[in-house]
Amino acid sequence: MEHKTIDSYIRDFPTDIQSRLESIRQIIHRIAPTATEAISYGMPTFKLNGNLIHFAAFKNHIGLYPTPNGIEAFQKELSLYKHAKGSIQFPHSSPLPLKLITQIVQYRYDQLRSKSL
Repeated sequence: MEHKTIDSYIRDFPTDIQSRLESIRQIIHRIAPTATEAISYGMPTFKLNGNLIHFAAFKNHIGLYPTPNGIEAFQKELSLYKHAKGSIQFPHSSPLPLKLITQIVQYRYDQLRSKSL
């Protein structure tokens, strides 16, 4: 099913996954209240002078897509998680690292805000 809104995307998942997705969404709203919500590449996306961040749910994990520089800046902190050039996997078997996610979103927000100044 192709989603048009983040609400629709989140509703498609079981309740426990919905709450994980909603936690990430709330962090992004708190840090970047002027960012706009969209669905891009089939994933919840926040835009602010470009793509701020994408996130998505999968069978075994939540994927966070903060662009390659959002990964590079947190190499040490991300050593506990499977990650690649532009993606991080947070397994459903562990609590979401909300503090780390907050730091990554703040980093991306600061980058994009400075681009617009």
